[in-house]
Amino acid sequence: MSARNPKEHEKPAVIHAEAKLQTKRYILASDFDQTLSFNDSGYVLSELLGIAESEFERKIKGMAKLNLVQQGGELAYLLLHDPEFRSRVRREHLYEAGKRVRLKPNIDALYSFLSKDVEGFHFDFYVISAGPVEIIRSALEGIIPADHIYGTEFEYNEQGEIERILQVTAGYGKVAVIDQLLEELRTGSDRILYVGDGSSDIHVMLHINRRDGFTIAVSENKYLAPIAKRSILSENALAILIPILEEVVGWDSFAIREVFERKGFLIQQWDKVQTDMLTIIPSVAPMLESSSLAAKA
Repeated sequence: MSARNPKEHEKPAVIHAEAKLQTKRYILASDFDQTLSFNDSGYVLSELLGIAESEFERKIKGMAKLNLVQQGGELAYLLLHDPEFRSRVRREHLYEAGKRVRLKPNIDALYSFLSKDVEGFHFDFYVISAGPVEIIRSALEGIIPADHIYGTEFEYNEQGEIERILQVTAGYGKVAVIDQLLEELRTGSDRILYVGDGSSDIHVMLHINRRDGFTIAVSENKYLAPIAKRSILSENALAILIPILEEVVGWDSFAIREVFERKGFLIQQWDKVQTDMLTIIPSVAPMLESSSLAAKA
């Protein structure tokens, strides 16, 4: 009888280890307000405190016009510096506001799918928002781990009032968090995906695009849509999967529809459109030429 190769029994383990090494690991970072939710957390907090929506809008617009605050960070500075908000807001109000935020459906299914259901790929899902971290963690409690959520952080005094801002994750603040995650997870810059909806996401999207990452807009914001590599419009959080499965994983529409159905979801309508936004005005030169000819006549 021929001798048994002592290494034969090791092959399955070796193959399994190689398969694990071949899994491509990505970071998927998402904004929160109007990306994973339907409304802005600032409006929810104002309603909870009994501050009129019109008054909140007036204060936010005034703060934005000063250009002293990075886009998206207006609420944080309002909570610290505006007497009406600072005197009323406590940590428990931020937590309660989070429970009142209306989330887009199936965020839990999105998180689960990206974590374990795409063969050969693993996506670490993080939320990076300029909103108060207490609101976001409260809204996503039981769906996304708290340590995967980054938001504006405050320090409170003995009376429970906001004393100072420790960190604002708006504008370049989001870029800093992305770079921190890349360093901690030891992932290449081409393995970062970002999803956002507004002007406060421009800095981070430009940063990610420049480093060969992938960006997705979930709105028709005229400043953001031309920057994002893909845009997707839907009221369901699972729609974020579509450009990821197409562009990153490499699935076609048939495979995507099939896996959605296996998960109990039906893509009822999928319209692929390309929108060109133009503004056309009369040329100055022809107008001057016409005036010159009229003068000569």
